[in-house]
Amino acid sequence: MGICRDMITRPRVQRRIGGNRAALFVYAMEGLENMAFVANAVSLVTYFYGYMNFSLTKSATTLTNFMGTAFLLSLVGGIISDTFLSRFKTCVLFACMELLGYGILTIQAWFHQLRPIPCKDVAPTQMSQCEAATDGQAAILYTGLYLVALGTGGIKAALPALGADQFDDKDPKEAAQLSSFFNWFLFSLTIGAIVGVTFIVWIGANLGWDWSFIVCTATILFAILFICMGKSLYRNNVPKGSPLIRIIQVFVAAFRNRKLQVPDNTDELHETHEKQRGDDYEILKKTDQFRFLDRAAIGRSSTGAANGPWRLCTVTQVEETKILIRMLPIIFSTIFMNTCLAQLQTFTIQQSTTMNTKIGGFKVPGPSLPVIPLLFMFVLIPLYDRFFVPLARRITGIPTGIRHLQRIGIGLVMSAVSMAVAGFVETWRKNVAIQHNMVDSTEPLPISVFWLGFQYGIFGAADMFTLIGLLEFFYAESSAGMKSLGTAISWCSVAFGYYTSTVVVEVVNKVSGGWLASNNLNRDKLNYFYWMLSVISVVNFGFYLLCASWYRYKTVEDEQHDSKDNVDIAKV
Repeated sequence: MGICRDMITRPRVQRRIGGNRAALFVYAMEGLENMAFVANAVSLVTYFYGYMNFSLTKSATTLTNFMGTAFLLSLVGGIISDTFLSRFKTCVLFACMELLGYGILTIQAWFHQLRPIPCKDVAPTQMSQCEAATDGQAAILYTGLYLVALGTGGIKAALPALGADQFDDKDPKEAAQLSSFFNWFLFSLTIGAIVGVTFIVWIGANLGWDWSFIVCTATILFAILFICMGKSLYRNNVPKGSPLIRIIQVFVAAFRNRKLQVPDNTDELHETHEKQRGDDYEILKKTDQFRFLDRAAIGRSSTGAANGPWRLCTVTQVEETKILIRMLPIIFSTIFMNTCLAQLQTFTIQQSTTMNTKIGGFKVPGPSLPVIPLLFMFVLIPLYDRFFVPLARRITGIPTGIRHLQRIGIGLVMSAVSMAVAGFVETWRKNVAIQHNMVDSTEPLPISVFWLGFQYGIFGAADMFTLIGLLEFFYAESSAGMKSLGTAISWCSVAFGYYTSTVVVEVVNKVSGGWLASNNLNRDKLNYFYWMLSVISVVNFGFYLLCASWYRYKTVEDEQHDSKDNVDIAKV
């Protein structure tokens, strides 16, 4: 029986030091890269509105489109990392693209000839009188923005997988360290974000956007240097071909063999022979879902037809395809949470510009407000990793404490609560504007901006559960040949959330008659919008429960003893 050339084997790992020592450089790069990215994610809407003279709605949609594209482009980085380059080289390549993007934005911010005359102090009702950006100026802006999006997308796909590769999930000690890696990866991401939304945002608000982009450029440069410093310590994967090609081969082979009967005995289906497995391999056990794909593993030698990679695939290759199909509903059911996240990064920032941002004699920039959930995460992550996980591990026997899907579900519930709280806070803010006859005023309202911290804090805790739950889930569940692509798929939930945000805002405006249509939040119905998001989040959680109960964790055969015993990857 012919052997499928694209058999699924665990990518060979060059056994170097790895472990926590190698992961330190991954943490450093993630912290520095996210420092620049998050600083712009929370403040670019004010740059678009006040310096590029975009309308309030266009500023919000431009930011959400940029953010969505950045996370969606992680698919490009994932495919390149699994197919052509090692994860380390992928990180360096895309970091250089991001560096170039920030360089272009710096040049545009530095030379005023490349921007329209700013209208940052003009009343919202008079924005139509401001000079719009020319096509050339907009082209420079979008070129820089989407180079940054491409660069950060590639890093988000390859960097978590590079760090996770430093731990062997077959070693009990390193399996526990692997679980902690994702928590500390989020911790480094959080530290970088805290510095970004405070220090870099403060620079942009007080010294100018040119200096803000200069600092962002410098942080990416240092990120590249740090990841390169650890090169001799990494356990580097060797790409084994495109996972997308292998998946397509399964569908093609299953269609060609559609008239063949699937044997009851699993041993009659094609699998890699013992001598061809090598030292590092992963053999996936056959599952009963999507049985029509099992026909791809039926040999046709008895009929005289030639076998090849487009007519015969291994059971492991078929199961790899099934895993991807099973993952899709999980992604779809977490998209709406990221739609809510997009609102916090746009409308909540705009809310802050109407409120009192002073603490004593210090004025807090509105875009720095996300430091509140970040501080919550800064405290909660170590507590979660050092106290909750060990305690839960003793009860459940699972190295991660609770299963990945349970962790994701907790985050979804908390995001619904966050949106409900946001609606009540916005109602109070509007009442203050009405009571003080400041509905059309550009002066800050006599209400502290830190009331917005309630919705931010709750959502920060939700993000701690869901974001890393998704990353760890997709890395653990992905087959050995598509770890980077699996990580990239998890980021797609964030991407589609941002895109959905843009659609939701436009649809709500049309259906409601203009809840969010004006450039004046004091006259908009943003509180109704938040409550609507909360209700939809509850419905979405119900859908997630159905998807999670339907999902089947992958199982692998025992590699050391060559037995048919299975290891539940959900417990690794």
